[in-house]
Amino acid sequence: MGWKAYFGFSEVKSIFKELDSWIKRRLRCYLWKQWGRRGYRELRKRGVSRDLGWNTAKSAHGPWRLSRSPGVAFALPAKYFASLGVPRLFIKTT
Repeated sequence: MGWKAYFGFSEVKSIFKELDSWIKRRLRCYLWKQWGRRGYRELRKRGVSRDLGWNTAKSAHGPWRLSRSPGVAFALPAKYFASLGVPRLFIKTT
């Protein structure tokens, strides 16, 4: 964020947008790994439906692929990371 914050503008918005989404995906991956066997319960606590939570928790895919799944994305939206204080690299402006 240093270079962008210092100059106050950027010509590479798409790079920052991709990097921002990659960071959130990586954080979702780490959280999914930390949940381990209790992943289904964590998804249900965060409002994911029973069927979607079960299909996500019992999926044979690894944590990286599941970090883009609808269940994990619903349970850990961008607002969740903002509440933790994770800085945004890309803010959509009109």
